Amino acid sequence: MAENIGAVARVMANFGLDQLRLVAPRDGWPQERAWATASGADWVLEGVRVFDTVADAIADLNTVFATTARPRETRQPVRTPREATRVLYDDRASGLQIGLLFGAERAGLETTDIALCQGIVTIPIDPRHQSLNLAQAVAINAYEWRTLVLDAPPPGFREGEPPAPGELQLGMYEHLEKELDAAGFFHPPEKFRSMSQNLRVMLGRAAFTAQEVATFRGVITALSKGRGRVLERLAKEKAAKG
Repeated sequence: MAENIGAVARVMANFGLDQLRLVAPRDGWPQERAWATASGADWVLEGVRVFDTVADAIADLNTVFATTARPRETRQPVRTPREATRVLYDDRASGLQIGLLFGAERAGLETTDIALCQGIVTIPIDPRHQSLNLAQAVAINAYEWRTLVLDAPPPGFREGEPPAPGELQLGMYEHLEKELDAAGFFHPPEKFRSMSQNLRVMLGRAAFTAQEVATFRGVITALSKGRGRVLERLAKEKAAKG
């Protein structure tokens, strides 16, 4: 809703953040009601970027954490906002592109969206009343970021190459899934979604560099061509017997 977007923009401005990305906003964009609830945080709303899918929105980011209060069937690192902020701060200081992914106010994030991220952030609230609105959740994470930016010591240097951006990682996932599907790995077919998500989570934890993504895709291609040669050989043997 526009009101939620405006409230988030207000919080972001409070803590010095200004890069807001929206995925398929319910009522389109822009919406005047967002400006009305932003309390003057116009520069955040004016800089909004809109995307059709989560995958598109995070394609250029190296490290993205998904925020959720619900247990999920993905095996990813789970951190508090304070712990997650330290990881994101170090990555950002090393020149990486980072982001936090929040779900819609009513339904939160889908597991398929979380599977595209490198970890989960959850706020340690009282289990008797696990109810935070979207702007409140953003405020807690933004506050942790702000305190770290103001008080943090000089960040350490990252060794080695940075993780590949989301666009390259997604291309690798889809390449692997396509070849596995052709090989009959996803059986029965109704398990495709859950098996695909598990594969993406496993590979995401590895934090492949761009070069490693290219190498892994080369491995996939080599294996798929090998499968073709095996099928061709079997066809020839069958023809010879026939």
